[in-house]
Amino acid sequence: MALINMANREIQCKLVYYGIGRSGKTTNVQYIHSQTPKEAAGDLLSVATEQEMTIFFDFLPLDFGAIHGYRVRFMLFTVPGQIRYEKTRKAILQGADGVVFVADSQRDRLEENFGAMVELEANMRLLGKNLAEFPFVMQWNKRDAADALSAPILEQYLNRYHVPCFEAVATRGAGVFATLRAISKLVVERL
Repeated sequence: MALINMANREIQCKLVYYGIGRSGKTTNVQYIHSQTPKEAAGDLLSVATEQEMTIFFDFLPLDFGAIHGYRVRFMLFTVPGQIRYEKTRKAILQGADGVVFVADSQRDRLEENFGAMVELEANMRLLGKNLAEFPFVMQWNKRDAADALSAPILEQYLNRYHVPCFEAVATRGAGVFATLRAISKLVVERL
C-alpha cells in the first residue's frame, strides 16, 4: 500500500518485479537505473551470489516528479527466482502497489514460468489481494532467444487475467521502460 506523507507531500509506491530465476528481473532494474538521470534515481542496492543470481532483492528508488502537488516516488524491488526463496518472495510482495511478472520467453522455461505465476497468485491471495483487481502487467523477456515462444503462446498459458503485456530484451533495454510506464500508470490511477 502506498505510503503518503502529508507533511512532505510525498507518495511512495512499491513495485515488485516477479518471476523465475534468470528471467531478467534484475536486468530490468539495472537498465532502468543506468538510463535514469542521477537526480531522479537513488542508489541501486543488489544482493547477489557468485553466479550473479539475486538471492534477496534489488531495490531502486525512482522520483517521478509531482502529481496533484505530491511528489511521487517508486521503489522498485525484485524477488529472487530460485525455488528455495519462496518465503522471501512472499515477504517482498507485502505492501506492493503493483507487480510486473517477468517471463523468460525461452521454450524450455514455460513450465517454470507457469509455476511462478501460480505461486504469485497464491501469495497475493495470502496477502488478501486479488491479482485480477490489482495493478499488474506482464513482460515477455528474452525475445531475442532463438527458441523464444511466440507472444500468443505466452499469452495463452500465462496471461489468464488479460493484463497488458510487453515484449522485451532487457539486456538491450527494449521494452523495459514501456513496461515500467504501464505499471506506474496503473498504480497512479489506482491511487
